[in-house]
Amino acid sequence: MLNNEATGFAAGPPQGKTRPLGGQRPAQRRSVGATLPRDTRDTLFLLAVIGWVAFMQVGHTPWWCTALTAGVLVWRTTLALRGLPLPGWPVRVGLLGITLAATFFTHSTLLGRDAGVTLIVVLLALKTLEMRARRDAFVVFFLAFFTLLTHFFYSQSLLTAAGILIALLGLLTALVNAHMPVGRPPLSQAARIAGGMALMGAPIMLVLFLLFPRLSPLWGVPGQDETGRSGLSGSMKVGQIAQLVLDDSIAFRIRFEDRPPPQAQLYFRGPVLSSFDGSEWRVLRSGFPQSMALPADLQVSGPPVRYDVTMEPNRRPWLFVMESTPQAPEVPDNAVRMSNELQWFTQRPLNTLVRYSAESYPTFRHGPQTQVVGLQDQIELPAGFNPRTLTLAQELRREHGAGPESNPKLIEAAMNRLRTGGYTYTLEPGVFGPNTADEFWFDKRQGFCEHIASSFVILMRALDIPARIVTGYQGGELNGVDGYWTVRQRDAHAWTEVWLQGQGWVRVDPTSAVAPGRVGSIQRLRAPQGALAGAIGNFNPNIAAQLRAAWEAMNNSWNQWVLNYTQGRQLDLLKNLGFNSPSWTDLAYVLIGVVVFVSLIGAGWTLWERQQHDPWLRLLQRARARLHKLGVDSADHTPPRELARRVQQRWGHAGAAAPLAQWLLQLEAQRYARPGAGNATLASLQREFQRLAWPKSPDT
Repeated sequence: MLNNEATGFAAGPPQGKTRPLGGQRPAQRRSVGATLPRDTRDTLFLLAVIGWVAFMQVGHTPWWCTALTAGVLVWRTTLALRGLPLPGWPVRVGLLGITLAATFFTHSTLLGRDAGVTLIVVLLALKTLEMRARRDAFVVFFLAFFTLLTHFFYSQSLLTAAGILIALLGLLTALVNAHMPVGRPPLSQAARIAGGMALMGAPIMLVLFLLFPRLSPLWGVPGQDETGRSGLSGSMKVGQIAQLVLDDSIAFRIRFEDRPPPQAQLYFRGPVLSSFDGSEWRVLRSGFPQSMALPADLQVSGPPVRYDVTMEPNRRPWLFVMESTPQAPEVPDNAVRMSNELQWFTQRPLNTLVRYSAESYPTFRHGPQTQVVGLQDQIELPAGFNPRTLTLAQELRREHGAGPESNPKLIEAAMNRLRTGGYTYTLEPGVFGPNTADEFWFDKRQGFCEHIASSFVILMRALDIPARIVTGYQGGELNGVDGYWTVRQRDAHAWTEVWLQGQGWVRVDPTSAVAPGRVGSIQRLRAPQGALAGAIGNFNPNIAAQLRAAWEAMNNSWNQWVLNYTQGRQLDLLKNLGFNSPSWTDLAYVLIGVVVFVSLIGAGWTLWERQQHDPWLRLLQRARARLHKLGVDSADHTPPRELARRVQQRWGHAGAAAPLAQWLLQLEAQRYARPGAGNATLASLQREFQRLAWPKSPDT
């Protein structure tokens, strides 16, 4: 337990005994917290808050970190409840050594974000084992405050902010309680004071949020192992995932200016994969000569679709826009460029939430219209793989002919095979062998989009038709609460592009032949819900959908107004305030002006509060100050009756002393005498105070 006299925690009665307090209920009816000594109660509350701070990091720290932290906190709780001494330094040093070794073994370093967060969570718990003095308690408080900041390394969502707010109020309550060493104040009183402090600081926080120069955040988004989980990466391994787990997290949100296009046209382009080694598709090898690169030759037609995208951090320099977007999206504070494959890149990875505007044309054509040198890379296949698929290609050639004019017929024949050959779209295709296309076309006849797209491209290349895989996102769903389209990681998709003479690259989505609902408005495959969401959904699917839409709309508002409050939006705020061409200098002037204005308001409030102070006490203080100059000293708690006695003792009952003593007695009667006794009013006493003839000091 804490040494209360050293820490400032009020000392309670000895453990196991109770101290009678006036007006309390009998001991058997009091709560458990009321029967504990003050220091034990305060320690348990602080441990509970620390447990909440550590619990929020469970998903981001190794399992042993969670187990060790929980074990230490449970041990510290037991010591506090039983009044046992804290462990000595050998035990603490041993636990510290175990923590350092386990951290190094897990992260291969003691530096960096992940290793640092692991260390600080465990060290926060270990610090409670030496919380003996006031200094130790304050170290724990502020170490916990610092640990709160590390949660933003991993998420800045509304749920994370709510959890941090709860922890912040808990720590403020514990800190306020530590500064109330006298008696046994209830924790609810400390909580009210902490809440009031937070409310008083809220306006300052709001002003700083709006006007303080925006800097890039000091945190990023952690790496995550996405193996076996839906989503997007820079390469695609085929056949090595036995079961795909749908990731229901949000990739980005879209707000269309006008009516959105049909859902089947919502293709958001990502990496284009052209290089295949038999098991993995990658972006075309680096160092490819620029003279042999396929030109984009993008041509658009028809009316454009204008929209805003709010994209979650993806740790990649990828911008997702609808096919196809000829003009650079407007990304704040980040230069963008388009590759020859029509993929848009940013200057640096997107580690924070970003919002940008784009203009896309659903009707477009791109790529060379005639044979060029670079097209041979789009028909290459590794030797020794998928012999049955190669044989199938020969059969299709014999049936539909050879030459560029037969390519559309061959593509349609492959699509028709997918429609009528008993192929299915599934999240559990099982593990494929080295000949993934053979197994898909002839054996398993099932898979998800990557199997279908890969097998289709291999067949096209076997037919000498240039083909490649395009990855990105397809579809989405409309949130009826805020009007945004939500695209999730489970909407990650792979489709293909084939090259045709005179047309260039043409999108062909073979998954639409196997599962039309995957690219249409039909019900899609969904991630399994949690127990609570599943129970609500089984009881009433509409309620579950409405609750989810409302929650995501709240998160979206948080993203739009808080996380996406960028430097550009700061300057836009100045434009709304009347600045024609706002700059950082103008922002500094506005911030200084607000500080001065708030300071003047504070000074005015102080002056008003001073005037509203008890006028009777002010009048007594004036009389006490005047008497002090005449040599009659008194304390702040000296009543007027005692002042009158001292006046008479010093100057007697004659002369100016008599009216002064009588005035002091009237002042006391005005405050404490029974109403209706003919006492003088405070106003009359104030006027009489101005007319009093004060005795002279003996020195004058």
